[in-house]
Parts: sequence; structure tokens; C-alpha cells
Amino acid sequence: MKEQLIVKNLPFIKILPAWAQELSYKYCSKTANLYIVHGNIRDFLPHKMNEGEFLFAKIQEYISDVLFGNRDVIVYYDRSSGVSFCDKAMERDYLAVMRSRRPDTGDEDFRSNDPNKAFAYLEEYFLTLIPQKKRIVLIVDYAETVAPASDVARLSEEDRYCFVTLNRWSHEPVFTRGDVSVILLTENMADLNPRLATSPSTVKVEIPIPDEAVRCQFLRFLEAKGQLLLDKGLGCEQVAALASGLNLQNLNRLAAESWQEDRPISLEYMRQRKKAIIEAEAGGLLEFLETGADLSYVSGHEFVKRRFKNAARAIKQGRLDVLPMGYLIAGPVGTGKSFMVSAFAGEIGVPMVKFRNFRSKWQGVTESNLERVLSILKAMSPVAVMIDEADAFLGDRDQEGDSGVSNRVFSQIASFMGNTEYRGKIIWFLITCRPDLLPIDLKRQGRAEEHLALFYPESDEDRIALFDTLVRKLDLSIRKFPVGDLLKKFRHEFSGADLEAVLIRAKMRAAMESRTFVTKEDMDETMADFVPPAYPHEIELQNLVAVLECTSKEMVPKRLQNLDRTRLVRDIGELKALLGERQ
Repeated sequence: MKEQLIVKNLPFIKILPAWAQELSYKYCSKTANLYIVHGNIRDFLPHKMNEGEFLFAKIQEYISDVLFGNRDVIVYYDRSSGVSFCDKAMERDYLAVMRSRRPDTGDEDFRSNDPNKAFAYLEEYFLTLIPQKKRIVLIVDYAETVAPASDVARLSEEDRYCFVTLNRWSHEPVFTRGDVSVILLTENMADLNPRLATSPSTVKVEIPIPDEAVRCQFLRFLEAKGQLLLDKGLGCEQVAALASGLNLQNLNRLAAESWQEDRPISLEYMRQRKKAIIEAEAGGLLEFLETGADLSYVSGHEFVKRRFKNAARAIKQGRLDVLPMGYLIAGPVGTGKSFMVSAFAGEIGVPMVKFRNFRSKWQGVTESNLERVLSILKAMSPVAVMIDEADAFLGDRDQEGDSGVSNRVFSQIASFMGNTEYRGKIIWFLITCRPDLLPIDLKRQGRAEEHLALFYPESDEDRIALFDTLVRKLDLSIRKFPVGDLLKKFRHEFSGADLEAVLIRAKMRAAMESRTFVTKEDMDETMADFVPPAYPHEIELQNLVAVLECTSKEMVPKRLQNLDRTRLVRDIGELKALLGERQ
């Protein structure tokens, strides 16, 4: 019986990874029949056999050989292969028993990939073995194809039968007493029927993407087999550290491709391949942002830059405990919010990814996409995550008309952002020009807790500094002239984006005259022709709601510093009414 294995298996359990220990303890507790194993299930799974010696196996082999190697019957099922067994002797016994009970039924039916037939025959077989004190494990792979995520009312007759059968098995007393365990394998819990996935009768165990120690051990394993080609001076430890976010399958493929190309793995090779692999693993839902800039490329916004430099210093000193969980970056359009965030990532030297649209019109796909992305982020840490236009991208708890998908997605993101386990490891940047539209749940302490705002340059000195910074950023060759005079001549309220557009046009004018440098005349003519976009009410509203979010006067333009909050709220309300927005 299960409880008799606790003491016997304890030394064995101690050398298992954490997820396998959890599964073993839950199994030995004899409190459940149905287990859902999800996450990184398609990877090589490590088992420490002796000190310094590891075995790497696939999930079915790992569960049957490593976790349940002493079971009497281990059965596999999936919709493609049908019913199969751990070894031929087990299969022969199954067929012999079923032939004796159902002589008119062929062996192909007993091995059927039709879950209605397979589950009925297997249950009948299990019930014949229970009196013999046989210990049984059924492993159902691609469980989401047997019990898909959908309302029960929308399930087909076949899926409904599978759902009811698995649900019944999960609390079947005969199975519990008879030591029958059913293990469902799925990559994403969101793909599985929610009533089954959230049932208190089931045990849920997640296999994480491997950490640095496991990656290093796997690389040494490949090196010992002569299948790893590293650049001179580069060791397994360094490569393992750089490979955050990759699973062992990815590492194996990367090493194999490097070997076939006869190209040693270098830092640059690793960076390029990691970017391509993670973007592919994320299914296009994450985009790596690469920048050669740091905060020295940002003009003005001294208060915000100081905050970011302090955060960068804390990260380099390993003081992750003092970092905010996330940042809210507000300010009107064209103030360089996204560039500021990417420059911060360049300052601290961690990868930055940008959320892409993970929503789908197909039921269950949105939640599944999000679960996959969040798992990758956990494995990639430390990582910075940028969500641009956050007010539109994230939605809120109260959205209607999509069967509750937006509510569930919002709750999932909010819960993940607020997990203090990832403080300093996953840094969130919510960027928006309308922070008033962002739900309070995401702006509160414990999530996007540091609120920063960027505004247009106000003084001539700020405009000149912005001009010089943009020249450096765009790598322009420009003939020196009094920039201040030019900016005074054209008294537009230039945003950083406006001024960058002017410089690009001036560069184009010079190129059309076969010159590699920009002159004062180029700038004079371009600025005289340039008409900045005119959205005065929208820009003023964006300014005011950014001021309302600021937690320090130093960030606020002088003309707005003395506004009391009551007047600020009133002005915002008037502008919204003028623009036809709902209050």
C-alpha cells in the first residue's frame, strides 16, 4: 500500500528535484488518485543517481523508471499511440486478461486510441488487478486533448465521457485503496478543463524550467560525452549563467547545432541563439529589445535618471530586496518613455523583453499563451519586462463581453506582478500616457509601486541638451552652430519625438545633396517647414494625469507644481468632458 513506501523511499526522495519530491510525498500520503503534472514536461529531466552523477530522461521514462520503478503495472495512453505499457510483459498480461473477459473483442480495440474504449477497458483491467494487490500507474499524455478547456455544456459526447471518467477516478475509493494512480501530463494548466484542473481531488505539480545549477550539470554531461564545443576561455558555468530561460532541450539543440557548424559557442553566439530560441518558445508572444544605449543617452529628466541609477547600483551590489516590484512610467506622447526604459536596461545589463499581443479569439488560448509567457519570464530572471500602452494592453477586472477571459487574464497578471518572490528578478515597466485609465490594482504598492513621469523640456537649456543628445543618439555629423538661436527662432513646444523627426528630415536633405553632414541651413529650412502635430487638449490632459501620478514635485514642470490636487482633478474632468470621455 502507498503509506508503507514512505520510510522505504525517503533516502531516494531526497535526491529528487523539488517537483518530483512533491509528487512522491503526495503519492505516499495516499490522499489522491489523480495527479496533474504540467510545465516543462517536454524537457530532459535530471535525476541525481550518485554524487556528481546525473541521469537525464524524458517525462514518461522519468515517471515510470525513476519515480515508479517498483510498480507492478505502468500504462501509457495518448490519442495518437493509444494504450501501451512500460514493457512487453505488462502488455501481454493486459491482453491475456482482456481476451479472457471479452473473447469477441480484438487486440486492436484493447490498444485503441479512442479514449471511450481505452478508459473503459483499462478500468475493467484495473478492477481485476486490485484484489491481487497490484500497484498501478496510468500516464495520460497530452491530457488537454482528452479533457480540453471548455464549459461542460460545450463538450462533445466523447470529451464529456472523458471528463466524467477522470473526475470519478480522482475520488474513487476503490482506486485509492487499491493503489491506482492516474497522472495527466499537460504543458499548460490553462489548456485543461478548469473544473478538473481546480478540483480539490487532484494534485497539481509544476515542472519548472531548469535553474543554473541543472543547466551547468547538463552542459558538463554533454562535455563529458564530447558533444560540447566552447569558445576558448569559456566554461560550462559561464554558459549556464547566460542560458537563463532555456531548458535542457534548447541547450542540447544549441550544442548540437554548434557542433555541426564547427563553431564554438561564444558569448555572441549564445546571445543570438538564446534570443531566437526564447522568441520561438514564446510563440512570438515576447520580443527581445536590444539597445546599445544607457542612461547617458537620455537628456533631461534628471530626477527619473537618478532613481534609475540608484536602482542599477542596487542590482550590481546584489541588493534586490530594496528594489521596487515595478515602475509606472507616465507622461505625454513623445517624451521618450520607452527609450528611457530601454536605456535603463542597458545600464544594468539585463535582458529586456516586451509583451506582444497574447490574446486570441479561440477559447482557452489566451490564458494558455499567458501561462507560457509567465513561465519563461520566471526562468529568464533577472529580466526587465516592458508593457507599452499598458492601459490598453492589460485591461481590467470589469471588462465584459468575452466570457470572462479579460478578468482572468488581468487577475493572472496582477497576481504574478505582486509575487514578492520575484522582487529584483522580474522588473515590470508599465508605460502609458494615460495612467488614469490603468486600474488601481496594478498601480498600488507591491506591483507598479514606483510612479515616475516624463514631460516636455521647458527651458532653453533643456532643449539644447535634448538636441545634443539626439545628435549623439542618431550618430549625426553636424556642423556646429548656435543651437539656442535656432530653437528660440522656432518657438514650437517640441517633444523629443518631434525634434528627432526634424533631425532625420535634415539628414535626408543633406543626403539628397550628397553630403554626409548637416548644416545650419538644413536645420533652418527643416524647422521652418515642420509643423508639429496639434492635439492641445489631449496633450494637456496627458500632462495633468501624469502630474497626478507623481509622488515628487521635482519631476513636475514648474508651471504645474503649484496646482492643488482639487483643482487638478477638476481640470482633468473638464478636459475629459471636452474630449467626450466618460468620467
